[in-house]
Amino acid sequence: MKRGIILLFVLLFTTTLYAAKVDTIAVHSNSMNRDLKCVVITPDDESKNYPTVYLLHGHGGYYGSWLKIKPELKEYSDKYEMIFVCPDGEKSWYWDSTICDTIKFETYITKELVPYIDNNYPTLKSRESRAITGLSMGGQGAMYLAIRHLDIFGIAGSTSGGVDIREFPESWNMKELLGEKRKNKKIWNEFSIYNQIENLNIGDLKIIIDCGTEDFFYNVNNNLHKKLLKRGIKHDYTVRPGAHNLEYWNSSIEYQLLFFKNNLLYNELVY
Repeated sequence: MKRGIILLFVLLFTTTLYAAKVDTIAVHSNSMNRDLKCVVITPDDESKNYPTVYLLHGHGGYYGSWLKIKPELKEYSDKYEMIFVCPDGEKSWYWDSTICDTIKFETYITKELVPYIDNNYPTLKSRESRAITGLSMGGQGAMYLAIRHLDIFGIAGSTSGGVDIREFPESWNMKELLGEKRKNKKIWNEFSIYNQIENLNIGDLKIIIDCGTEDFFYNVNNNLHKKLLKRGIKHDYTVRPGAHNLEYWNSSIEYQLLFFKNNLLYNELVY
């Protein structure tokens, strides 16, 4: 009987140990004149401020995708003491479309969502305490936003990312956002992560990239890795068996979260 009581106590303690709060909120976008849903996961302890990790979903996903892929995000929020923000990017590739005025997701995330999160949640507000990553379309989006907004993000990641869009001109409605590649080569070159990294200087970003060997994005990720090496930009690059699927992302995000845990700043910067 005594042993049963002790076991019950242990189970109750374990259950309450990880009690991160999960909110589904609507954030208004002035640039697109509409509300967009977002999942925010915050640690149980409300007595201090935390670094923030933005998790971007892939094409065809939505704001709740990451919680379905990795339900343990609630435990990781407490364990690693970080806030997770999972915005809805629809099928935007996280761009401000060059041909559609109603698609302005770069503006939404960097100018509207980040300030909203910082004003309403216990975040550490320096770039060194803010990371962004994503899968597939979201991997491209995370790198794109981080490179173009170094004042906001100090760490960037990509898992199975579409990091060179020029190789897939007829896929995933990109031409509906940028125009046809053959008529808009300059724009497609500018929006490609492979070319965007030419705007990076050594030390600008802490970067982690991974991709499965059976992934259709494997070659473009490998090419990006080689270009980063050639330019002397330090980064973590991991290749492991796997395809473009939920099983791979469930595993890969664990390595990325550990990278963020080891590289995010957990204290306020004093200038």
